[in-house]
Amino acid sequence: MTSLTSADTERAGGASSWKGLIIQPAAIVVVLIGFVIWLNTAEISATEANTLAPDRILQYLGEHLALTFVAAAFVLVIAIPLGVLLTRKAFVKARGPILAVANFGQSAPAIGLIVLLAFWLGFGFWAAIVALVLYAVLPVLRNTMLGLTAVDERLIEAGRGMGMSAASVLLRVELPLAVPIMLTGIRTALVLLVGTATLAAFINGGGLGLLITTGVNLYLTNVLVAGSLLVALLALAIDWLGRLVEHIATPKGLS
Repeated sequence: MTSLTSADTERAGGASSWKGLIIQPAAIVVVLIGFVIWLNTAEISATEANTLAPDRILQYLGEHLALTFVAAAFVLVIAIPLGVLLTRKAFVKARGPILAVANFGQSAPAIGLIVLLAFWLGFGFWAAIVALVLYAVLPVLRNTMLGLTAVDERLIEAGRGMGMSAASVLLRVELPLAVPIMLTGIRTALVLLVGTATLAAFINGGGLGLLITTGVNLYLTNVLVAGSLLVALLALAIDWLGRLVEHIATPKGLS
């Protein structure tokens, strides 16, 4: 009997990972092509045709991407530095209260959170952004903390023993080793944002959710299905991009 070496196992795992990364976008493209064919051949009413016009779909898609990535940028700016801060000894006692606030943002019903903030901040894009940030900050904050606390203390002590400052140890030892876990949290947050951004339509925030609400309110089944399908495909595409970044950014010894 022959046994697999660690190199063989690593190559097999890498091939399997790349195979998964290829299959997902291929499936997305096939479904998207099928959607376009259906949209151009199906018998739809004039109202549905107007709502599903390519320029309108592209407009809603652009608004949806803006909601997702603007909110994601705020989440990263808030959650990563805060996660780093909460892993420092001087701020350990603040973990409980801050995580409780972050948990509240995600445990509260998303539609309720968005509507309440809209009444407070005014209806529109920025009220939706605030709600999305509150909803998606927890995965990034939690995974940043998990990634940093999972770093072997011996590696940190070795860095300090080499004369590195605390900032150098953080930037050159802790954060690079925490990257895989942190990226998983970021990918989770992005997928959450794509799905939750559909609710921005209820407060005039725009996005693909307008297709869903229009389909429900006017009993336009084709519009409802199209909007739901496009949101699902966008979420899968964002998830794939996140997985690709994870695969590329993860140090080889940790993959």
